[in-house]
Formats: sequence, structure tokens, C-alpha cells
Amino acid sequence: MTPRIDALLARLHDMQDELEAAFDERRAALRYRVEKGRVIFEEGVQEAHRAARIRLWVFLRRTRILVALTAPVIYSLIIPFVLLDISLIVYQAICFPVYRIPKVRRRDYIVIDRQQLGYLNGVQKLNCVYCGYGNGLLAYAREVAARTEQYWCPIKHAARVTGVHEHYPNFADYGDAEGYLTRQEALRAALRKTADTAN
Repeated sequence: MTPRIDALLARLHDMQDELEAAFDERRAALRYRVEKGRVIFEEGVQEAHRAARIRLWVFLRRTRILVALTAPVIYSLIIPFVLLDISLIVYQAICFPVYRIPKVRRRDYIVIDRQQLGYLNGVQKLNCVYCGYGNGLLAYAREVAARTEQYWCPIKHAARVTGVHEHYPNFADYGDAEGYLTRQEALRAALRKTADTAN
């Protein structure tokens, strides 16, 4: 990579750290903290949440019929989601140890905690569990695919790609044969190093 790209990536990482610090400030303002994966609200917050809950019958009465009719379509995706989830677990168990790629921890991506919020009714909690699982699963799948791509084909695309994964900026430039040949093993070694330090 060029020094300019390295500098831009460093700035991007700094901005991500700033964003996380801003999220922490917002958590404090909303009077909760996370300890060992558990959400702890300050005194009185949960009571205020329960008081703000929209009763289930009011929620259902306000829901447009066409919106309600889409529910089976949305929830039917649970089948391919579960199949994808199982496939990723099996894929990583078989392939990643051979390549010495560190396994992606599911729990870092699939976070299901919104159902603990007292201001959500039963349907909203179910929707939040489903969305947390679906979006977390897709993020988990993306990281598994990204590590696989870094191992097998760490080459940038010729065209601009929207929403690239975090490994992508380190890939060899499209059309840079020499860079690809010299970088491929270094990128594999970087994955192995991560695996070695994780064990």
C-alpha cells in the first residue's frame, strides 16, 4: 500500500475509536453500562421503560394490515438463516484449522439483548430477537468470507465496491501481479499470526 493509503486507514481507525467513545458517552447518558456481557441499568430506569411500553393490543391496532401480512415473508427467512449458520460452523470447523485461519467467534457478531428492554412489547421483542440474529449472522458470515478471501484471493476489484470488509484495504491492487505474488503469503501469515496469538 502507499503511504497515503496507510495514513487514511490510520485516520479511519482513529475515527472508529472516537465513534466508540461517543457511544460510551451516550450509554452513560442513558444510565446503563455493560458488565461481562450483561446490561445493568441504574435505579429507576427499568420502571420508566415499563411505563413507556405500548401495550400489545394498541400496537397491533396501529399496525397496517399490509405490514402484518409481510410477517410470514420476513420470518420465512429463518430457514435459510439457520442453514447458513450451521454451514458456517461446519465450514470453519473443517477448513479454518487446515488453513490456520482463526475461527470467527459467533458471539462477537450475533448479539441478542434487545428483548431485555422494558419499553418493548412481546411482538417488538420477538422482532428485535429476529433482527439481531439475522443481521448478526450476516455480519458473522461476512467475516468468515472475508478471512477466506484474504487467504485465497487477496486482490482488490477493478471497480469500486460498496461496503468493503476491514481486510480489503490490505489486499493487492487489481492488476498488480508482482504485488499479489509478494503479498499473498504475507496476508496468509497475518491470519496465522492472529490464530497463534488467539490460542
